[in-house]
Amino acid sequence: MGTMVDSSKDVNGSFPGDKKIIVVFVLGGPGSGKGTQCTKIVENFGFTHLSAGDLLRAEIKSGSENGTMISNMIKEGKIVPSEVTINLLQKAMLESGNDKFLIDGFPRNEENRAAFENVTKIEPEFVLFFDCPEEEMERRLLSRNQGRDDDNIETIRKRFRVFVESSLPVVEYYDMKSKVQKVDALKPIDEVFESVKAIFAPFHTKVE
Repeated sequence: MGTMVDSSKDVNGSFPGDKKIIVVFVLGGPGSGKGTQCTKIVENFGFTHLSAGDLLRAEIKSGSENGTMISNMIKEGKIVPSEVTINLLQKAMLESGNDKFLIDGFPRNEENRAAFENVTKIEPEFVLFFDCPEEEMERRLLSRNQGRDDDNIETIRKRFRVFVESSLPVVEYYDMKSKVQKVDALKPIDEVFESVKAIFAPFHTKVE
């Protein structure tokens, strides 16, 4: 693993150097607008945006042995082990050379959460949770997918159920530790970002 900074002391397990690694988990249901807001956070606050789904897809595309294994598991309807996703996230974090990360759509469940903290020895700074009513998320997703047939609603509702059953307990876990920053994602994009900006203000002057 190439070190990007002087490894004077090893703060976070396999992360070299004396920089504190800042991780923010970004969670919200499908259609809550978290992707749009992540782009704005990257532009304004110098974070690196990592999407667990994108990293898995890129690994499959690369044709590596690991990618083939991931692809086969997905085809067989199996869940990719947490360690596989976490290793990809960790590799991307090290390669970026940055020390501030938005991890989007992960952890998807309690098992992911516990494994991330065990493997990386990093606890998130906080969880950015985009709170949006299901009816509004459904409306946004349907207008985005115009022209697709009605079973699309079934698919969307299934995704909502999975989010509520698996990801909400992660939000609740961090909420008990006072680590959740909840944003009202029902508002227009610019208004949502005003709330996000207030949350990220302390990171604007972080020493590079």
